[in-house]
Amino acid sequence: MDLELAGRRALVTGSSAGLGEATVRLLAAEGAAVVVHGRDRERTETVARRIREAGGTAHAVVGDLADDDGAAEVARAATADGPVDILVNNAGFYRHLSWTEATPEEWRRTYDVNVVSGVRMIRHLVPAMRERGWGRVVTIGGGLASQPTDTLPQYSATLAARHNLAVSLARELKGTGVTSNTVSPGAILVDATRDLLTGIGPGHGWGETWEEIRPNAVRAIAPNDQERFGEPGEIAAAVAYLCSPQAQYVSGATIRVDGGLIRSAF
Repeated sequence: MDLELAGRRALVTGSSAGLGEATVRLLAAEGAAVVVHGRDRERTETVARRIREAGGTAHAVVGDLADDDGAAEVARAATADGPVDILVNNAGFYRHLSWTEATPEEWRRTYDVNVVSGVRMIRHLVPAMRERGWGRVVTIGGGLASQPTDTLPQYSATLAARHNLAVSLARELKGTGVTSNTVSPGAILVDATRDLLTGIGPGHGWGETWEEIRPNAVRAIAPNDQERFGEPGEIAAAVAYLCSPQAQYVSGATIRVDGGLIRSAF
């Protein structure tokens, strides 16, 4: 399927690694000019360079979206060569903390990075999309928004806020040609996930090698119908669809890409 993204410009926040990197690579492969964003200049510029080496159009923007001035500078740099048609709010932050470990300051920091940073970018970029009569906003959420556990409470709450704001934004954009939707990943195997599981696996009795740890970790922390972790490219594919003209009739939706991890019909 031709996703008809040639001529479109996309900013994917937090795209110097992980899900964001997979997404920005796929959008570029589909013909979009992409803006790679991160806080580490070397990593961010490396991703942009590799996209260009593969024949895509990309440039790097570095900045901290948790700061008003930083977000404004990222928006300015992202639009320096043309308007942004697609905003993927992917950047996020969390630490593995329990209720007793997650202090009020930790809650505030997590909310500012995971929720307010996305709001900043929406406010900077969506008004121009509305004026042009076409645009896409895709928010990366997660299953913990609707099915939280007893740990990471500060993170789960921010995911719920991300899902909620995406629907509210869709209502606000009624009739404008701009859509707002959410992609909700399950347990996705990025480098950080593998490193974490390799470190804690032996202590949980999941095994000593990655080959032993992987299936046991799935059963213990992310039981799903596919009996595996997801891959970053599977999330990117859902995002790319929502960014395309073929998804014009999709509004305020949540697309779960989790192998059936969330046990709900709605």
